Amino acid sequence: MATSTPTDAPQDRGSEQTIEQKAVAGMSQGALVRRRFFRHKLAMTALIVLVLIILLAFTSVGTVIGGTGSLQADASGTLTINGWRIEGWWPLNWWTAYPVVNGGAPTITWWPFSLGEHPFGQDTLGKDVFAQVMRGTQQSITVMFLVGLVSLVVGVGLGAVSGYFRGWSDSLIMRFTDVIIIIPIIVLGSIMGKLFGGNAFVFGLFLGILSWTGLARLVRGDFLSLREREFVDAARVAGASNARIIFRHILPNAVGVIIVNTTLLMSAAVLTEAALSFLGFGIQYPDVSLGQIISEYREAFRTRPWLFWWPGLFIILLALCINFIGDGLRDAFDPRQQAKTSRRKAARAVAAIPSVQAVTIVEGPTSDSDEPYMDEFTDLGGRSGPADSRGDRPGDQP
Repeated sequence: MATSTPTDAPQDRGSEQTIEQKAVAGMSQGALVRRRFFRHKLAMTALIVLVLIILLAFTSVGTVIGGTGSLQADASGTLTINGWRIEGWWPLNWWTAYPVVNGGAPTITWWPFSLGEHPFGQDTLGKDVFAQVMRGTQQSITVMFLVGLVSLVVGVGLGAVSGYFRGWSDSLIMRFTDVIIIIPIIVLGSIMGKLFGGNAFVFGLFLGILSWTGLARLVRGDFLSLREREFVDAARVAGASNARIIFRHILPNAVGVIIVNTTLLMSAAVLTEAALSFLGFGIQYPDVSLGQIISEYREAFRTRPWLFWWPGLFIILLALCINFIGDGLRDAFDPRQQAKTSRRKAARAVAAIPSVQAVTIVEGPTSDSDEPYMDEFTDLGGRSGPADSRGDRPGDQP
């Protein structure tokens, strides 16, 4: 491929920018992060699936706000869950035994699509598995977001103070972090599950209090390096307070590490809650969780496998969606991650540079051609032809 440029072509210093730099010129850091994240197909797909799961879980069987989660009889003798229950569009609940339909097998059909009376089937007592799975998904989502929120607040707060001030505060916070790390979450989680097993809110808060240690160490490491940067010295010389330097100057530069690791903690919280509930130390009856459903029906794996398909599927979907969103956020906040530029966009970016608008591009044969290829050039005298290995045209005399 050879090019010829007219001698009177205007020269543009801005043409020294790369194509990627021209594509993002004039965009703020937040706009760049959103652009990279929205172009991450796997993360966007996971985000859409997660939103659909949340909407399905909380609108289908409704939800319970407050209360202990235990059963109580109202004035008419009907059993209800303790707390304020918001009704959903699904007419069945997760604690009532209904007449067994279709032998307890799922009644959902894909073509033509129909949910039937019990789309996920029934157990031996006639309880609706769809209502149980939706309620269990609510519990997992509640615990997941609570663990993420508590870990974010505690981990970022302690890590920022430790890394910025250093000295005795750093030593004290890190030794306290070491003490929390050696505490087995499974053991304490089982104790708290027995004490507050009917309340996912308290259970999620407790898991969050024990899950912030890794995030605090990462934030501390980022603050130790960022506090020595020139922009922090400039802010300090300008009279900025320590709080302003931490929250307005250093913390925005560490937000990528914070968000990515928070999503990983949320994904781990889903699995931890399911594991504790499977062992019988998480959410307690009459309330349900996905791990509890699998544990309760583990003896029926061979005869009624649908009792395991649906809770297991939603556990996997929740964990994978959070992990994929975390991967997308990691790529979005990493400035070294650049989207691949297509040939068409590259051609438009090159054509927009004034100094190369008159460039003639001569396409040679592809690498699949059997004939040898030599670049064609155009010199200032108007002569053109193939160049030999010495850079002279064949037939030219010195």
